[in-house]
Amino acid sequence: MSDRSATGARSVSGRVSGETRASRADAVRNREQLLAVATRVFMSAEAEPSMRAIAREAGVGIGTLYRHFPTRESLVDAVYQDQVARLTTGARELLDELSPAGAMRRWMDLFGDWIAAKNGMLDTLLVMIESGEITHAHTRDELLTAVTVLLDAGRAAGELRSDVTAEDIAASLIGIFTVAPRSGRGADAGRLLNLLMDGLRPVR
Repeated sequence: MSDRSATGARSVSGRVSGETRASRADAVRNREQLLAVATRVFMSAEAEPSMRAIAREAGVGIGTLYRHFPTRESLVDAVYQDQVARLTTGARELLDELSPAGAMRRWMDLFGDWIAAKNGMLDTLLVMIESGEITHAHTRDELLTAVTVLLDAGRAAGELRSDVTAEDIAASLIGIFTVAPRSGRGADAGRLLNLLMDGLRPVR
């Protein structure tokens, strides 16, 4: 092969490689956008929405949604895992930005978002948990670990009580979002979360 031919081949190969990377990056962005829209729809839904309704909200055709998420279960799993990741990694990220007490209060809001999203896809989620596709016990352990990270930081800073456990907080949050779901009575939930935070602070 001549030097000119070799140079041309490398140029074509580089262009194709660049186009492939750009295409993959676009696919990742599109998937993330669809995931964000689906999460928002699940969070605000009174009943589990159809795939067509989610595609319509995202402004795409149903085929585009199915290309990224071939089944309803794959979409539900992606939303569920994304929300859990936001909670588990979010604890340390919030501590980098806020005081321990402030991080705990903001984490409670994230927990509420997760509960709201779960409620919007509950029927499919329960089937997946029963079939073993999603392990509820593992998720619970991850969330309790995240709460413990926040509690430990709060205790060390003297901002949170030393006699409260992660299980206490998880149970309290589930109770709050059961009686005051974010989709319908967000203001009430916020007030109850603030009262819970007051109870978590050490008595001076």
